[in-house]
Amino acid sequence: MAMGKEGGGGGGEGGMSESVIRKVLVSYMYVAVWIFLSFTVIVYNKYILDPKMYNWPFPISLTMVHMAFCSSLAVALVRLFRVVDLPSSPAMTPQLYTSSVLPIGALYSLSLWFSNSAYIYLSVSFIQMLKALMPVAVYSIGVLFKKENFKSSSMLNMLSISFGVAIAAYGEARFDARGVALQLAAVAFEATRLVLIQILLTSKGISLNPITSLYYVAPCCLAFLLVPWAFVELPRLRAVGTFQPDFFIFGTNSLCAFALNLAVFLLVGKTSALTMNVAGVVKDWLLIAFSWSVIRDTVTPINLFGYGIAFLGVGYYNHVKLQALKAKEAQKKAAQADEEAGSLLQERDSHGDRKSDNQA
Repeated sequence: MAMGKEGGGGGGEGGMSESVIRKVLVSYMYVAVWIFLSFTVIVYNKYILDPKMYNWPFPISLTMVHMAFCSSLAVALVRLFRVVDLPSSPAMTPQLYTSSVLPIGALYSLSLWFSNSAYIYLSVSFIQMLKALMPVAVYSIGVLFKKENFKSSSMLNMLSISFGVAIAAYGEARFDARGVALQLAAVAFEATRLVLIQILLTSKGISLNPITSLYYVAPCCLAFLLVPWAFVELPRLRAVGTFQPDFFIFGTNSLCAFALNLAVFLLVGKTSALTMNVAGVVKDWLLIAFSWSVIRDTVTPINLFGYGIAFLGVGYYNHVKLQALKAKEAQKKAAQADEEAGSLLQERDSHGDRKSDNQA
């Protein structure tokens, strides 16, 4: 009997270990797919927009193509194929859409416009270094909107990240003030969008996955982009006149952009947002290596030294976020345990009262 139990226990442990290994491998697969798609979209956008490559320097038009494609697919997935359900509690009313989604859509359109514009002037590697300022922007705007508590230790960490990025900028061989201004503006708009998502959507109990986000946000992004496009790029496109768009290039580029949103949904759903942040750091280093080795962008030792400082600051930021998340989960579990213990005691007391009444 004992041997049978031991054999069964060993089989259970083996099954459990196989299950754990399978989950780990699936998680790594999602991470790899997200890194590949994110990597592909960034390099593909650079290829299309860079005057030395495909030479189609119309970032608003490219973003509008993406938004039109994503809107069409999102509507098909939501309305025709019913892949995901729209939020029902609370429902997305016209008033809620106007007050909550439109501001987020406006910021998203500006973020995409400026970030795509930066590829015309800056190298892929330097853009990734500048993106390390995202935690600084999110924290600063979060403090401004009272969604984050001001802490001296957090501010020192933000200053260290900023100092590292400043060193990287000092060592940049192809520094372009216009490109830097565009990328910094993109970071600021994206950080504001992330904070407003917490204020306008999350705080109201509205949870949107990437498909429903695109369903609501992509059409209004397209509408917002029409205004600057009409004044900035439409006259230039008319002047070019003879350009024939390559449907394969723009179609596959848009498909990659949409697939990236699905990959975000899978990665966050199957792992966590923190996993995506860590994977993002790996992706940034891969992009820097690719930019240096394949695109032949110049990456100087000062670049790497400065980005190394910023990288350590971002790593510490993610570590602090993880510890805060763990503490919050532990507090939530403790509260649930106390609630369950209280309900058990209440049941026991009521059972004892009924028993004493029956005896009487």
